[in-house]
Amino acid sequence: MAKPAKKRCAWCGEDPLYVAYHDEEWGVPVRDDRRLFEFLILEGAQAGLAWITILRKREGYRKAYDDFDPAKIARWSDAKIERLLQNPEIVRNRLKVEGARKNARAYLEIVRETGSFSDWLWRFVGGEPIRNRSRSLKEIPAETDEARAMSKALKKRGFTFVGPTICYAFMQAVGMVNDHVVDCFRYDEVSRPGPRPRRRSSGSGAA
Repeated sequence: MAKPAKKRCAWCGEDPLYVAYHDEEWGVPVRDDRRLFEFLILEGAQAGLAWITILRKREGYRKAYDDFDPAKIARWSDAKIERLLQNPEIVRNRLKVEGARKNARAYLEIVRETGSFSDWLWRFVGGEPIRNRSRSLKEIPAETDEARAMSKALKKRGFTFVGPTICYAFMQAVGMVNDHVVDCFRYDEVSRPGPRPRRRSSGSGAA
């Protein structure tokens, strides 16, 4: 007798790459500075596009963006940026590519001041993941108070492409928020002790 299909969040569809991302990465708490920086840059690159587009280009980004080494990106020359704008393996948007250099410099400043980009970011959720209990995609918001606070703080530090919607998608991706729907097989697997679930306004924030 065949095993019943696993229940997943509806947003991941059936694309094998998207399903693997949902099953293995999305919502898993990330505490590593460099991986958080990578996710933040990729979420910004997604602006105006579908996340699957960025997933398909992720390896190209890693190669083109010096494996997301902030120190190297911060030193990009204008000539390097011009070369990147000819690279079909990334999204060739000047503001986004130049924004990566700007964000790398802002990242390094935070690390110099605080010692940890991870600790600086995780403070917006009190250091532990928020566990929501949404039953459908329509119950998941596009942004929250925490995302708006993070966006404001990042912009103040000089980051770009960090609006509240991008910040909330980032928070979902790196496990600051568990927004798997409750009947998704991953909900319990990625859950960690944290603040009590709160009721949120409707909207879609999956990315």
